[in-house]
Amino acid sequence: MEEILFFVCGILAIAFSVAVIISRDIVHSAVYLAGTFIIMAVLYITLKAFFLSAVQILVYIGGVIVLMLFAIMLTKNE
Repeated sequence: MEEILFFVCGILAIAFSVAVIISRDIVHSAVYLAGTFIIMAVLYITLKAFFLSAVQILVYIGGVIVLMLFAIMLTKNE
């Protein structure tokens, strides 16, 4: 069961990573990047690295993505 979850999360991580590169809208790219980070945290959980998973969620999702989204919202010129 764990192997199936690992392979499904791996495929989803690759799909989200490709979506980050292909997406033309920068906000969508940031959301896809957040999805990639969440899936990577799930992959760490399947590898029994719980602390690394918590750090992944707290640092990257909590800090980096929020900072990127605020910077995008404040500098967007239309």
